[in-house]
Amino acid sequence: MSSDGHSLVRDHTVYSCVMGSRAFGLATDGSDTDLRGVFLAPTALFWRFGKPPTHAEGPAPEQFSWELERFCALALRANPNVLECLHSPLVEYADDTGRELRSLRGAFLSRQAHETFTRYALGQRRKLEADVRTHGAPRWKHAMHLLRLLTSSRDLLRTGVLTIDVADQREPLLAVKRGEVSWSEVERRMVRLAAETDEAAALSPLPPEPDHARVEDFLVRTRRASALRDPGGDA
Repeated sequence: MSSDGHSLVRDHTVYSCVMGSRAFGLATDGSDTDLRGVFLAPTALFWRFGKPPTHAEGPAPEQFSWELERFCALALRANPNVLECLHSPLVEYADDTGRELRSLRGAFLSRQAHETFTRYALGQRRKLEADVRTHGAPRWKHAMHLLRLLTSSRDLLRTGVLTIDVADQREPLLAVKRGEVSWSEVERRMVRLAAETDEAAALSPLPPEPDHARVEDFLVRTRRASALRDPGGDA
């Protein structure tokens, strides 16, 4: 029985999508194609002392995958990267398990997203500020993506829906990436978006907690079905 990450991705992926600039509607001619996915490690792999990996890089360039349980745990904690993966408009593959996982998108959403997205955004902003102090300017691509994330977080809390395509904000955001917007203006936008996010959180239609029971039921059923399909443990 192999628990090699690449073989698990190749043979047991249940969901894969394109992320990054292409999913956000911010792709340009030089944009990479970032692949993200979820694999279901056969249940029998968990019966040994050596457990299967929780994630794997590759085998394709710019490809990263999570094992299903790890993916669900991160999504329940409102991890921005994982939630956005589940809402990508560019789905490349989904089997029955992957389709059910995607149908559970609403179960992962809660007002906890306010804290998680805000904490992540604050960390990214500190990195940009360090670049300004050290080099006199931020990494403009990162500044663009931080503005995108802040907008997405605000709108999620306002509407209860996570939309990752930037739509009519494409050109204003690309202007930031090209360095055509001053750092002081970018900071002003960040402060405004953060304040609007705080206001949205207070009135959000999202529930206070995600639906842990619904997600756990899905995970248990999926693990049980995997064990019944492969009682001998061949992976």
